[in-house]
Amino acid sequence: MFVYEKKLQYPVKIKNPNPALAKFIVSQYGGPDGELGASMRYLSQRFSMPYPELKGLLTDIGTEELGHIEMVGTILHQLTREMTPEEIKKAGFDLYFVDHTAGVYPTAASGFPWSAASIGVKGDPIADLNEDLAAEQKARVTYDNILRLSDDPDVNDVIKFLREREVVHYQRFGEALRRTLERLDEKNVYAMNPAFP
Repeated sequence: MFVYEKKLQYPVKIKNPNPALAKFIVSQYGGPDGELGASMRYLSQRFSMPYPELKGLLTDIGTEELGHIEMVGTILHQLTREMTPEEIKKAGFDLYFVDHTAGVYPTAASGFPWSAASIGVKGDPIADLNEDLAAEQKARVTYDNILRLSDDPDVNDVIKFLREREVVHYQRFGEALRRTLERLDEKNVYAMNPAFP
């Protein structure tokens, strides 16, 4: 059961629309290492996690990632509001605009729409937690790249917050992997099935 609080985890107040900036921030909405994939990955992996506290961790982080989708979507909406046709063309936002107007659509900056094929769910705690560690680092790098390209302090403030959360999630998944490895039989560390030879 989830309780939805009708406010963002961190405030988003972008003063200046900038569709050129939105063109690459959209990757954190629906790109291969974005927030949509993260939430779906963790909320799907939780079902096969054998330990209740780690199932809870995946639920908590997956739910937080849903909040991050909302934050990134808000950034995109505020960056693309009230655009003139001239601004759309000048920013190179015209290809996106033709298909989606200023709607927030889950896609990568490269234009490839979001696909569940970009998330890893194996059903093995060791594989899934390693996937999660890598996913958090890839998201952090994407936020680093956005910060390298953005000169908008309103956008950067929110991006820095989101980047920090990726680091915290990485740390939590590292702890989860260590606890999982400590519980496994040393002779059978990669096989969760006790009947595995």
